[in-house]
Amino acid sequence: MRLNFLQTIIFFFLGLIVGALFYMQIIHGGFYHRQSTNNRIRVVPIDGPRGKVFDSNGIVLADNRIVFHVGVVPQDVEDRKALFVYLGQMLGQDPQFLERQFRRKKLAPFAPVILSEDIPRDLAVKIQEEEFIYPGLVVQQGFERFYPFNESGAHILGYVGKINEDELEDNQYGYTPLSYVGKTGLEKWYDLSLRGEAGGRQIEVDSRGSQVRLLGFKEPMEGDSLTLTVDQRIQNLGQELLRGHRGSIIVMDLTNGNILSMVSSPSYDPNVFSDKSKNTNITSYFTDALTPLFNRSVSGQYPPGSVFKIPVALAAIQLHRITPETTYDCPGYMMVGKRKFGCSHVHGVQDLKAALAHSCNVYFFHVGQLVTPPIIGAFAKAFGLGRRTGIDLPFEAKGHLVTKAPSGKSWYGGDVLNLSIGQGYTLTTPLQLTVMMAAVANNGVILRPRVVERVGTKEMPIMKFSKRPLIRLRDETWSEVQKGLKAVVDDAEGTGHDLQQIKGIDIYGKTGTAQSTSGKPNHAWFVGYTRTNKGNIAFCVFLEYGGSSENSVRISRDLLLKLQSMQII
Repeated sequence: MRLNFLQTIIFFFLGLIVGALFYMQIIHGGFYHRQSTNNRIRVVPIDGPRGKVFDSNGIVLADNRIVFHVGVVPQDVEDRKALFVYLGQMLGQDPQFLERQFRRKKLAPFAPVILSEDIPRDLAVKIQEEEFIYPGLVVQQGFERFYPFNESGAHILGYVGKINEDELEDNQYGYTPLSYVGKTGLEKWYDLSLRGEAGGRQIEVDSRGSQVRLLGFKEPMEGDSLTLTVDQRIQNLGQELLRGHRGSIIVMDLTNGNILSMVSSPSYDPNVFSDKSKNTNITSYFTDALTPLFNRSVSGQYPPGSVFKIPVALAAIQLHRITPETTYDCPGYMMVGKRKFGCSHVHGVQDLKAALAHSCNVYFFHVGQLVTPPIIGAFAKAFGLGRRTGIDLPFEAKGHLVTKAPSGKSWYGGDVLNLSIGQGYTLTTPLQLTVMMAAVANNGVILRPRVVERVGTKEMPIMKFSKRPLIRLRDETWSEVQKGLKAVVDDAEGTGHDLQQIKGIDIYGKTGTAQSTSGKPNHAWFVGYTRTNKGNIAFCVFLEYGGSSENSVRISRDLLLKLQSMQII
């Protein structure tokens, strides 16, 4: 009886084992076979070269050059000591340091550990000749980003660098720890397009992770190229005009928002971040008080000064707060309580056209009080101030537009006056004011600026950068303000009269001298647009701590004269 019970138990468990084996071998055998096969297959990825970047005339702005790296394949090493002594002699480094680097970077027995990047070609050839003497030693070919124009266009193009831990952790696109990614500029914004298609070796490994055999090799593919709206000739011109200054020059096509040039100064050499021989300069860029890595064109936020009088004037005319003939007397200041708010000159009696031409603060003190801050803010917002323009570049700033009383209760009289002339709490970017001026030129059409015209062979969809809804104002409103902007240049005492020497071009614009902080010199602005038979542009010349706006006017004159000689305008 007892024996039968034990036999039953034994047969029961034997049945379970047989059933489990049947389930695993017959029913799910294919699944486990695939799993075991997959566990033996490894891919050693090789990133493809990044796509090239061209200007609007086909000039190469960003390219790749072939570089050579020295590495060690862990599973193939036979005499580790001899190998690292040899590498130390060839690379001029401590063998023990190289071995520590090897242990720290090692990921898998079959994956090469790169110990020295971008070595000279002749040294790479010498080392490669010794690969058979020192098993495990490998020389790999790679690609390094190269920018032939160095500092010119750096803030548009950006730069690349090795992927960091945060970027790798947020990895959704198959990056590896050795991948290089865009850090700023177009390199960052269009990284997925520029990034090459990874190739690599597919290998079979044993239970210890060592390579058994090579199963296949996929050639890495180059990424998509970018064709820009930028004309490198104008970019070089702007770079030269701003040499020695802090600031920005922007030139934009009035018909479509294409950025023809965008210069931020001081600039930097993006090759420093990819060329290992120049890496020692990186620290100086990050510690430089002049912040050369900072893109002042899209990220810099500054008080617009008298350029802000444009939306104030448009609001006043449109809402019938004034007529073009309305006049105010300028004694050179206005008193609010015991506080004096000054003007640049004693202008005397001014109408709208004269007040814009001479940039009379007192006139706009009066007008701003009539229009009121909420309405000024609404008009400025309609022109895109206080929000990003939507340009295809990273780190664009929104600026700062105050539409409610700073105190939270009511507007102090001095705050209203400061708002009316673009001082106080209002902050804008050079690009925002360029877009605003283009809208004035186009009677209210807000263009969305762009720097990339084509990705690969694919034209950028025009809807992505389409015109925003019109700012609908009366024709009289536009024409009266445009007359004032023309008088800035044409009037003998206009703040932009230095531009009169440029013949054959109708030039409109507005100067601005904006107070800065901490007792530093004022910021200098000139923002304008042109009308010619060739090409119409909106442009901005901004000098950070540049002093008088006369300095921006002089640079604008040199810019336009050169563009005229180049047959651009």
